[in-house]
Amino acid sequence: MLNADALNQLRQLKNDIEDKKVVYPGTVKATNGRFGFVALDEGRDVFLPPEEMQKVLPGDRVTVSEVPGEKGRTQGIVEELVDTSLTTFVGRYLIRGKGHFVAPETPGVGRWIFLPPKERLNAEPDDFIYCRILRHPIRDGKGQAQVLKVIGKAGDPGIERSFTLASFDMDEEFPAAVTDQAEALTEASISPLREGREDRTDQPYVTIDSPGTQDMDDALLVEPNATGWRLSVAIADPTALVPEGSPADVEARKRATAIYFPGEPRPMLPEAISTRLCSLMPETDRLALVCDLQVNNDGSLGEFSFHQAVIRSRGKLSYELVSQLVEDRHNEETDALAPEITNNLDQLHQAATALRKWRSEHALLNTERPEFRLRLDENRRIRTIEPTMQNEAHRLVEECMVAANRCAARFLSELDSGLFVTHPGIRDDRADNIRTLLERYAPELASIDPSSPDGFRELMVRTAELDTDAPVKTIIARQLARAEMAFKAAPHQGMGLPAYTTFTSPLRRYVDFYVHRLIKAALWNEQHQTLENEGLESLQLAQLQARQASNSLDNWLKSDYARQLGDDTVFTGVITRTVPAGFFVRLDANGLEGFVSCKTISGKYSFDPVTLRLEATKGARTFQLDQSVSVKLAGIDEERRQINFELVDDKPGAS
Repeated sequence: MLNADALNQLRQLKNDIEDKKVVYPGTVKATNGRFGFVALDEGRDVFLPPEEMQKVLPGDRVTVSEVPGEKGRTQGIVEELVDTSLTTFVGRYLIRGKGHFVAPETPGVGRWIFLPPKERLNAEPDDFIYCRILRHPIRDGKGQAQVLKVIGKAGDPGIERSFTLASFDMDEEFPAAVTDQAEALTEASISPLREGREDRTDQPYVTIDSPGTQDMDDALLVEPNATGWRLSVAIADPTALVPEGSPADVEARKRATAIYFPGEPRPMLPEAISTRLCSLMPETDRLALVCDLQVNNDGSLGEFSFHQAVIRSRGKLSYELVSQLVEDRHNEETDALAPEITNNLDQLHQAATALRKWRSEHALLNTERPEFRLRLDENRRIRTIEPTMQNEAHRLVEECMVAANRCAARFLSELDSGLFVTHPGIRDDRADNIRTLLERYAPELASIDPSSPDGFRELMVRTAELDTDAPVKTIIARQLARAEMAFKAAPHQGMGLPAYTTFTSPLRRYVDFYVHRLIKAALWNEQHQTLENEGLESLQLAQLQARQASNSLDNWLKSDYARQLGDDTVFTGVITRTVPAGFFVRLDANGLEGFVSCKTISGKYSFDPVTLRLEATKGARTFQLDQSVSVKLAGIDEERRQINFELVDDKPGAS
């Protein structure tokens, strides 16, 4: 046995080693395997072997030390848990022997987590469950969880939606305080708010939307004048009925946006507000924030002004009906419209055509491509997928909304604080690749500076006209930065505009709701709480999560629907995205998108980050964006809920 002196020496040696140990802070990154990495704050990654990965969760903030590992590389040892962000998650309830577990569906959590007897909430085997971490695995790699909610079983009608909401920590129902606030509002609540507003109930505003839309937040009216048109864009005014800081206001900011899930949306505001008392329903007096603006004959914008008003829509018109009218395709329905409405629509079409012409010459238009609408059955799964194309009525409404939003941006840019949608153009880390791309395929454009608004617009316009072996414009469009919100005006290069914001959808987006408050504060001295940096970051994160949730549900429903395509049915499609491991194909017939792995294609391929091509190491075969290919179903990746395709006519010499 060691004597006391020897034990003290060992303790001192251990303490000395601990004192000299170098630890690094970082964030845990998971992989599809049992191992992981820690992204150190200093900018490099440290490998975490499986036994260390068992102690942490994706996104954990930890400190690690480095020790020698296999093949001469170092590996990390987790020293301390600093913070954890993964507090709740969804998974499937499992029983193995005498053990009860949850198998998380969260990417990167590749282990089962124990459910103590008192924390199982009567869940049954194979139930999807919503859980929280009860005991972090940092000490011994053995975590524990608590069941907060039983979501249901695979196959239950609507399970995909319920599961998706739980995955993103989104509530289906509004809090009781929000519901109480909404239910306390009636038509009588509107009457006292009419005081001081312009009465425009005698003017023939109309709404143009899809037949099933109930939250109608814009109505249009136009009158010709000597230099063009006076366009009036009336926007629903929910801020008049929803006091700042009230439960509905707080919840709307938390939700950030309505999510238009297939079949049934998740609204930002309760239906009593969004589809009844604030919706611009026909033949009903409604409060509105109106932008009156001059559209000149050449489509440029002149003077504009904002007004608080009461309007009365003369009709809820569908896109198809308006398109038939403006394209001179008359029928019984169009002929039944009142003359004041048909005259209004005719002038709206002329004004919108001028607006679009100006944007095509001085800004940038989005590339139109087919969209697809998912129709669900009684089990809330896809029954059919219907292609839809933008028609003249869609373009009419779009141009009017963009024009009004441009006016709002101009107005806010003159204030000390505003809220703008900005877009910097090409991602900074892709600028060198784009420069190389232009030198190869369009040397006459290589001197253009795409970081400037004028340069970016010129680049996008001129690359659309190129006839080269590579789809230059599509390649550039795949490498653009994401639009962001900012308090200071800055260019929106994706639209080719010097400044932009949105205020035309306050029933559906909190940004627009907040911009209403900014305009009212500036013009009518209405008090409001300024959105700070932290609030803006939270709002942007909520918007991003809403998009992710919508995409996640779409992918689940589409992957289930794809099972009925048939293994031998051949489809044509277009390559929409390329990665080193393969490429994604969007089918022409129904818009389904699936992955073709390089492992399933003859030959070996390398990825060119400049052209975003996959190029055969032997031979001249390539796969690139916008390329047409033929594919058939190869299966469904259950874990990723991803459709996999197999290339048809897979010949090494094919192009």
